[in-house]
Amino acid sequence: MIRLRRDELPPETAAHLTTYTEQIAQAAAPDRKTRAADLWGNTTVRRRVRDELLATLAGMAPGHERCMYCGDGQGTDIDHFEPKSLAPLRTFDWLNHLLACSYCNSNQKRNHFPRSDKDGSPLLLDPTLQDPLSHLRLVLPLCMYKGLTDQGEACIAVFGLNERAVLVEGRRTAYGTAKQSVELWRIGTDRGQHDKAAEVVRVAWNRPLADVLVGMFHQSDHPAAALLFDGEEETLDLLRDPALREAFLSRV
Repeated sequence: MIRLRRDELPPETAAHLTTYTEQIAQAAAPDRKTRAADLWGNTTVRRRVRDELLATLAGMAPGHERCMYCGDGQGTDIDHFEPKSLAPLRTFDWLNHLLACSYCNSNQKRNHFPRSDKDGSPLLLDPTLQDPLSHLRLVLPLCMYKGLTDQGEACIAVFGLNERAVLVEGRRTAYGTAKQSVELWRIGTDRGQHDKAAEVVRVAWNRPLADVLVGMFHQSDHPAAALLFDGEEETLDLLRDPALREAFLSRV
């Protein structure tokens, strides 16, 4: 999971969302859940908003339309961050929409929306509002996540970030290819092949599990980086190179 920027919707789509939210609000409180579900499932309504919602979310997503939660699967579903069954008035709220793969949406998250026992605030992370790096740390040698906060722990549990073997193994592969990417950038730059170096950066960010690349750069700047990259001093030196950091991080 990485920090993402939320884009603006086309004005016509945004206007449709406002209209449907008003229609839900006009229903009696006990009926809003049913009204929201009926509207969201209505063929005409979906035709008016679904394509633009998906297109805009896809443009915000990491890699080639990757899931905003696991970073691996293709983002095919419009997920309601706060489930519409729990918050029907947010069914057509653009700020409540994220792009998810079908596995994260239908198998993992479903209607789970844990809240803090202290103040009732959401425990899941919305990467368009919060920086996951403040809540999750990727332990690079293991390619598993450690929760730094209650929100981080909740995301690990709800999305199965450490329990899904395909994600852990995928991160291991991503870690290997990310290290190769920074090495190839260095080689290309040293040879004056700047177009090739730029292509290395583009490809690196368009791979699945871009959270691994983000974690590498973040941890290379940590006071304990020497321990975090023990045995990988060459990679650490590359990640700390100002020119390389500028080339890679300017795309984030």
